[in-house]
Amino acid sequence: MAPQRTWSLLADLLLVVVFAVIGRASHGEPLDPGGIALTAWPFLAALVVGWAVSLAWRAPIRPVRTGLPVWAVTVAGGMLLRALTGQGTAVPFIVVASVFLLVTLVGWRLIATAVTRRRARTDRAGDRIHSPE
Repeated sequence: MAPQRTWSLLADLLLVVVFAVIGRASHGEPLDPGGIALTAWPFLAALVVGWAVSLAWRAPIRPVRTGLPVWAVTVAGGMLLRALTGQGTAVPFIVVASVFLLVTLVGWRLIATAVTRRRARTDRAGDRIHSPE
């Protein structure tokens, strides 16, 4: 797997774990590895499905082409798995999870895309300045 693909997948996985940690902490739940895994696993499983469905490895930092489908599958699949396993899916939780995961899973891609485009413009401008004529 190319470095950009690997880092992108790791970023997504980490953000889902951060979501679980923040959620557990905000509800006074223990932050032990087992508890975090219990909260995170439905969303981590759905994230992997989201990567497969969206073919995320083809364009891992694209916010619309990759970020939005990965986010949608992660939220929907995570909530479905939580419901099937008897975990809570209250409306406020769905809203908070949807917003947090949208901001993080799509947000980092927006930032990465902006940085990549800026670097490309800077590189092109530098090539024009330094190119022999």
